[in-house]
Amino acid sequence: MQQLEGRNVVLEALQRNRRRVHRIWLDERAREDAKLRRLLALAAERGVAVRRVPRQELDRRARGDVHNGIIAEADPLPRVGVAGLLDGLIGRGEDPFLALADEVQYEHNLGAILRSGLGAGLHGLVVPTRRGAGLSPVVARVAMGAAEEIPVIREGLFSALKKIRRAGVRVIGTDMGGRPPWEVDLTGPVALVLGGESKGLSPTLRERCDEVVGVPLLGGLESLNVSVTAGVVFFERVRQLTLDRARTTGAAGR
Repeated sequence: MQQLEGRNVVLEALQRNRRRVHRIWLDERAREDAKLRRLLALAAERGVAVRRVPRQELDRRARGDVHNGIIAEADPLPRVGVAGLLDGLIGRGEDPFLALADEVQYEHNLGAILRSGLGAGLHGLVVPTRRGAGLSPVVARVAMGAAEEIPVIREGLFSALKKIRRAGVRVIGTDMGGRPPWEVDLTGPVALVLGGESKGLSPTLRERCDEVVGVPLLGGLESLNVSVTAGVVFFERVRQLTLDRARTTGAAGR
């Protein structure tokens, strides 16, 4: 059983309906707004018991730092590995777009990467089996529902990269000193490798990248937060894909 904390997380779990939500505890003094009314309606529709409890009980149950007055228990998300994810995407004719996070320690960073990734069409986030943050109530809350859509896969990064390469996916690292992302083709099948907060991209992972990109900085700033870097590169890919589609549409219309 997995614990979900926060209105956005619980609402997304109910809306996307990829797993069963078993029960919900709600602050008995919670003010009803449009979001809460929608959440309660979905809970009733799916037969999920909602129990109104004192705030102190929620504080006691919480595993993260903020529960926003609501906690739920749900089945774990369906498990998927890198090979299975790639097979499914390629079978549907989609260009895989994955991210691999090497030793990202801070849950808020991992959650922010997922949130940005949802807006950029990310298909999966791979994190190491032993090092770095994984999917937790804090990560899920910061991701604001993105973890319900984007699989977080615990797998050895080197093993994952072998499968990614065999599938014909280009591997692009992020590190200071790399080429600006707008000078690199980010369209097509791509796996983006993100370094951790303290060490950045390790030399052994860098060697396995086809290309390395870095965000140019002004004002004497030496580095960016890993989730900010991820967001910049994610949406540079979106920009390039949008331009490609516009060119294709324009050419077809002539």
